[in-house]
Amino acid sequence: MLVLTRKKNESIILNDNIEITIVDVQGDQVRVGINAPKSISIYRKEIFLEIQAENKKAADVKSVDLKNLLK
Repeated sequence: MLVLTRKKNESIILNDNIEITIVDVQGDQVRVGINAPKSISIYRKEIFLEIQAENKKAADVKSVDLKNLLK
């Protein structure tokens, strides 16, 4: 993991098209602004993990025997 130190209003550039800016620091909270193309999905980690879990559940559907289903 790369760890960088930034101050308020300082930025980090990723892949030439994503800019992460430290917007505010108050106590133990940091506000981060992200400027990225609309084609880039951006999620908080806890939401991303929930989405992954739901997608895994949806993909884990057992196959259905169509002949028995039609009876």
